[in-house]
Amino acid sequence: MTQVRDLMSTEVEVCSLLDNIFEVAVKMKEENVGSIPIIDNERLVGMITDRDIVLRCIAEKKPPSSKVEEIMSSNLISIKPEIDTREATELMAKHQIRRLPVVEEGKLLGIVALGDFAVRQLTDEQAQAALTEISEPSGDNHLSH
Repeated sequence: MTQVRDLMSTEVEVCSLLDNIFEVAVKMKEENVGSIPIIDNERLVGMITDRDIVLRCIAEKKPPSSKVEEIMSSNLISIKPEIDTREATELMAKHQIRRLPVVEEGKLLGIVALGDFAVRQLTDEQAQAALTEISEPSGDNHLSH
């Protein structure tokens, strides 16, 4: 079976707890991504999505200088690199998320995205099934299980 480590992206742009929301948004624009992992001493402590910025910052009239801790999701769903792709897609479908941080002993190793499964054509049916179930985002796409 194919493992998550075989598909994950290892070159992941991150921000730290020292960054503010403006800096995260600029990095999203520069890298053309919709989510940024937040690390502290190499450990994954949160994620911020473009949706988080809209709902938790702009809509609540918080300044762009707000700390990332005020906006980020900290109860994350993550996966270990040795987990097989079927389990990863089932987890994504269950929690309606499109990207999973790949973590080992708290350290971010990479990100696996739903599109990674379809692009590699290794688990096309799994990716399609997960995508079908990820129809509408829930209020917080990074809840723990």
